[in-house]
Amino acid sequence: MERDRGLERLFSRARVNPSRRELIAEAIARREALVSASGALATWTPPESTGRRPGDTYIVDRPEIHDAVDWSSPYCLPMSAETFELLWADALAVLGTKGRLYVTERALGADPAYALRVQTVTDRALTALFTDNMFRPLPEGIERSAFADRPFTLLALPYDKLDRGKYAGRLRPDPKTGALSGIAVAMDFAGRRGVVYGSAYLGSVKKLMFTVMNFLLPPLGVLPLHGAASVGPEGDVALYLGLSGTGKTSLSSDPERTLLGDDEHGWTSEGIFNFEWGCYAKMIDLHPDKEPDIYGAVMHEADPLEHGAIVENAMIYPDGRFDFSDRRLTENSRASYPLSFIRNADPRGRAGHPRALLLLTADANGVLPPIARLEPDQAKFWFLMGYTSKLAGTETGVAEPGSTFSRFFGAPFMARLPQVYVDLLGEYLGRHRTEAWLVNTGWSGGAYGEGKRIDIRLTRRMVRAALSGELSGVDFTLDPRFRVWVPDRCPGVPSEVLHPGRTWRDPAAYERQADALAEEFSREFSRAFGKLGISPSVAAQCPGRR
Repeated sequence: MERDRGLERLFSRARVNPSRRELIAEAIARREALVSASGALATWTPPESTGRRPGDTYIVDRPEIHDAVDWSSPYCLPMSAETFELLWADALAVLGTKGRLYVTERALGADPAYALRVQTVTDRALTALFTDNMFRPLPEGIERSAFADRPFTLLALPYDKLDRGKYAGRLRPDPKTGALSGIAVAMDFAGRRGVVYGSAYLGSVKKLMFTVMNFLLPPLGVLPLHGAASVGPEGDVALYLGLSGTGKTSLSSDPERTLLGDDEHGWTSEGIFNFEWGCYAKMIDLHPDKEPDIYGAVMHEADPLEHGAIVENAMIYPDGRFDFSDRRLTENSRASYPLSFIRNADPRGRAGHPRALLLLTADANGVLPPIARLEPDQAKFWFLMGYTSKLAGTETGVAEPGSTFSRFFGAPFMARLPQVYVDLLGEYLGRHRTEAWLVNTGWSGGAYGEGKRIDIRLTRRMVRAALSGELSGVDFTLDPRFRVWVPDRCPGVPSEVLHPGRTWRDPAAYERQADALAEEFSREFSRAFGKLGISPSVAAQCPGRR
């Protein structure tokens, strides 16, 4: 096929699998990044590339996959096969004009039975280094993978823009301006190809591949999850599900537990496995006392050629020091680093079935309890709804937190029909008797702007109590509005913190805010799931419904 010959021509003149040291050296020499005081690399992207671009992210609509995609989701924007072929050809042509090209051959999936080989072609050494940080080396036994027949090929042109005239009428214009952005992030599930064109945000590469895995795995009986995983001293496994900014990376990077991964995992009949080789942590307000493992991974001093952590969109001073409290460009400053930079990480990325499932939310309303036990139907409901407050910076255009509902805590990355994911979760929770907990890492004492973010040290204490069994003998009270079980006490945590209404100065204001959020749940459930035949026992867990 023509596209294969085009790829062959690129491969013939590209540097295939250059060493990590080479990629770091070239990123520095080509001024794609600066060297910080610690030796980590620092880069800033254009303002339109400081977060994901949901409005410019597309799924190629082909007959083979059409009926499996949830096209009713606002995140599943169709692209015609004809337009994708045009985009692919343009990407090949532009890459062909570049003076230097890089190809990395890596994999997603620590379990070789489900590992997907990924070939990334790019003109940027820093993008190639990012794939070296985030994607896994090809595992032994990958030839027996369910995906061994064909790798996934990703073309990445972070700093080129589309010819807007050529794509007029083919791509979605910005609803606010009516103009095309010049950016397209497109994935072809059936053809196992993808393009990142015009988005310099490194997370675009990572999230495209996560979405691909989320689509390919469920037919094999594997539940893909937007979550972190860790293992305790006794081999107990914990899964932490949540959207960006809810604390997955911070809570899973616990010095008392072994980290498997901070963002993307699969749950199979054998246990769980990490998709990635690295972490992609939010850096805003990072402090060594609160998040020592993440801070150490990024800020440990090393020769730049040995370091290779990439700090994206964080303020850096002329002397090479970072200021992680500076949020003038974006709230979404990030750092990419290999798992091996976490001192207690397990690079094998595999473990048994989880003892606990922690559903994380950052409630900017300040009305959800900081921790609550979930019965099976409650767990299915909260997983289905995926409530949190979308935090500033994670997506372009988001300036303040606002309530959002993201199916399975990852709607932008879960392209299949929702029943597929919730049915798999229910099956695995029941089969392995996994405990489920709702953990609110958001605000206490008032809503955003009045209350304060719950101290992560208190959240860690509550999570450890849940994982260790310290809450097993505690009495629980059913919250009549949100229908979750709240512990009456937790060692090391002030009792009033456990019940959010007691932390507000104005009890009546708390009641109004809580009622308003409950009504949001009811409206969203009716809108999104009212016609999908959700089990009555699960629907009965919805706040605001009678």
